[in-house]
Amino acid sequence: MNISGIDLAIIAAYFIAVAVIGVVVARRTRSGDDLFLAGRRLTWGAIGLSLFASNISSSTLVGLTGDAYRVGLAPSAYEWMAGLLLIVGAFTFFPFFLRSRISTIPEFLEKRFDARLRRYFSAITIFLAVVVDTAAGLYAGSLVAQVFIPDLNLSVFIVTLAIVGGLYTAAGGLAAVVYTDVLQAIILIAGTSAIAILTFGQFDFSWSAATQALPDGHLSIVRPADDPVLPWPGLLIGVPILGFYYWIMNQYIVQRVLGARNITEARRGAILAGLLKLTPLFIMMLPGAFAVSLLPGLDSPDKVFPTLIQEFLPVGLTGIVLAGLLSAILSSVDSALNSASTLLVLDFIEPLRGEKLTPRQGRRYGTLATLGFMLVAAVWAPLIQHFPGLFSYIQAMFAYIVSPVVGIFLVGFFWARGNAQGAFLALVSGHGVAALIFALVQSDIIELHFLYVSGLLFALSAVLCVLCSQRFGDAPTDAQTRDLTFSQRDLTPEETPAAWYADPRFQAAAVVALTLLTVIVFR
Repeated sequence: MNISGIDLAIIAAYFIAVAVIGVVVARRTRSGDDLFLAGRRLTWGAIGLSLFASNISSSTLVGLTGDAYRVGLAPSAYEWMAGLLLIVGAFTFFPFFLRSRISTIPEFLEKRFDARLRRYFSAITIFLAVVVDTAAGLYAGSLVAQVFIPDLNLSVFIVTLAIVGGLYTAAGGLAAVVYTDVLQAIILIAGTSAIAILTFGQFDFSWSAATQALPDGHLSIVRPADDPVLPWPGLLIGVPILGFYYWIMNQYIVQRVLGARNITEARRGAILAGLLKLTPLFIMMLPGAFAVSLLPGLDSPDKVFPTLIQEFLPVGLTGIVLAGLLSAILSSVDSALNSASTLLVLDFIEPLRGEKLTPRQGRRYGTLATLGFMLVAAVWAPLIQHFPGLFSYIQAMFAYIVSPVVGIFLVGFFWARGNAQGAFLALVSGHGVAALIFALVQSDIIELHFLYVSGLLFALSAVLCVLCSQRFGDAPTDAQTRDLTFSQRDLTPEETPAAWYADPRFQAAAVVALTLLTVIVFR
């Protein structure tokens, strides 16, 4: 496919805009707090749009559209479930994090348990951010780019994007990430909406015409228990656990909330992100599902997204969508790099030095860490092609690694009796069992859906945390758990808005209602 001069101009304009934002924000970045938490001055609009953009990676664009083509709308559960989890976070966990004035989620584990748990979880998060989030995003984006530029060298493209994302992230930190994410979210929504409208237009905007040739159950979200893609027990058990880690515990995501001006801004930002997470079903997955009729016989579902662009988008819109693809790549790369550098500096370098870093030191270490992780991700990304599949790679990583962490986190948050020794033993045991199950599944000795694995590891770790806390170590004192466990005050707003529609509780209820309506319509 030959890209027109107009499309190239649009893409160039996008890169110029990103560069300008990076330069402007970098001039305002003077301390580690500025670099890691945007000076704690983010407002709800920036938070909500950034949460959305950072989640929609290039692998998401390609994967959601391809999965909808291959198996239907069932995988949309990961999208609309996110809205419900963000509502839970907005009224339970996020206010707690902000009141505690923590800078990283692992920092909570140290305050609640001990330093071992902080370093353990921080290392896990850094690994996932660099090896899964950053590297997989770079790799998936390069695959799509090769469709439009067949002679493109995959490794060169990956290194180029890593350098672009790494440089402005290293210079401007979280503020640069968030404000470029705002631009990227707008481009993403505009580009994918254009694809959705033009795809639906191939059927003269007739729902019956668009759906008449689809296989039975293709537009159904809830699948039978023996469904190989997303069985309904897995929808209830595994998806919420993986989603909880991603939206509530993942530094990559929660860092935007920690940078909020206050609890109200954080809460409203999370609610906005929950509303936006309903859109991928309509602007990314439905076009993929309709493509069954329009693009029969594609040899790979991953080709659906680029083929829709090739076949149906006119000059100009193609440039917008390709800019959206680049946005998706960079928003994932910058977010993951910034969160990984934050964790390395605050959870490892600062404790090892035994003193709080000066603003200048914090910024210097953060910049070097970002550049270092950028190089690691760029080197690792091309190697992902040797794995059986991109989504198998991502799903296996998350299901086996994060589920035990979610178990001990929730026990510690809601049960004051949980202690450090119990949590550490449960976490180590949970990951030991995870390694065993992974080996058995990969050796075809047993067959177990990864969502069931997630539920099993979560339950095992939570139960072990309770049992080991009662058997080993002393119970924490009230002083040790005060302000570190759930409190009813986290459910109430900081202030009562004058208008009912401005009340976060009403806004959250509206998002929940829209989510339930979506599930009912596509059940």
